[in-house]
Amino acid sequence: MKLGIAVAMVAAITSAPARAQTPVFPSKQVRIIVPLPPGATADNVPRLIGEKMSARWGVPVVIENRPGAAQNLGAEIVARADPDGHTLLATPQGPLVISQSLFSKLNFDPAAFTPITVMAALPFVLVVSSKAPVSNLAELAAHAKANPGALSYASPGLGSPTHLTMEWLQQLMGGKLNHVPYQGAAPALMDVLAGHVDVMFDNAGNVMELIRSGKVKALAVTSRSRMPELPDVPAIAETWPEYEATSWFAMVAPPKTPPTIAAAISRAAIEALRAPDVSRKVTDLSASVVANTPEEMAAFMATEIAQWRKVIETARVKLD
Repeated sequence: MKLGIAVAMVAAITSAPARAQTPVFPSKQVRIIVPLPPGATADNVPRLIGEKMSARWGVPVVIENRPGAAQNLGAEIVARADPDGHTLLATPQGPLVISQSLFSKLNFDPAAFTPITVMAALPFVLVVSSKAPVSNLAELAAHAKANPGALSYASPGLGSPTHLTMEWLQQLMGGKLNHVPYQGAAPALMDVLAGHVDVMFDNAGNVMELIRSGKVKALAVTSRSRMPELPDVPAIAETWPEYEATSWFAMVAPPKTPPTIAAAISRAAIEALRAPDVSRKVTDLSASVVANTPEEMAAFMATEIAQWRKVIETARVKLD
């Protein structure tokens, strides 16, 4: 699939008639579609931004949760929306860089969305049940190689970022764990806590308090280096330098959104993310503000698409 994302953002509107046809923005309520249920980090971050945008623009900015179809339902809604800036998508990486390698057909073109910014990112943490017979990454790798399938790992579902993150780790370890998919991260984590499943990757924000209270043990983090909050927990990259995986949340506009409107939304989003109170709240979620430009976002997404396509093809994961 060709990536024309950045081109759409930087193309100039050269003719006077085209300028005249550019819709006024904002002229009404702005919807931000989130393809997840309320309450997750991916839902909280756009809510923080939406409050700032509403104050800046003087119009309501509402969050509309539209989960379903592996996060693709929300993306489909935005892909069909009028390209006037009043409907936006705030999403984890799935619909933008993963779904195109998992599904043979989508009802939208991920490359056609108009990039706004990557809002925030946070690493995954590999946590293990207190009942599991491993206590560090080396022991996990050795056990997976010596006893293929004896240990189990949970995920929020087939093709989810944490499922693929574990598939990549298994490829590097040369061992095999038994995958137990769930309908969401919360029930998966509950079964790890209960000892029904041995390990799982989850967003740092979801497991930090459980780690601090000793209810689960952190084996490793997926960031390039160790997290300041978990200085004694190694990064997987310390063992396999090529390994880096993050959970990130981006904002995009519908295809063919005029560059002037996209640029206005990007400026507002970046300003909101860099506000001290928003930045502090994002940090409280164990995440880091990214707030990159549309061009930087397009380049980042191209790298992510290539990375996860390789993992998916090697693991032979397909959802249709």
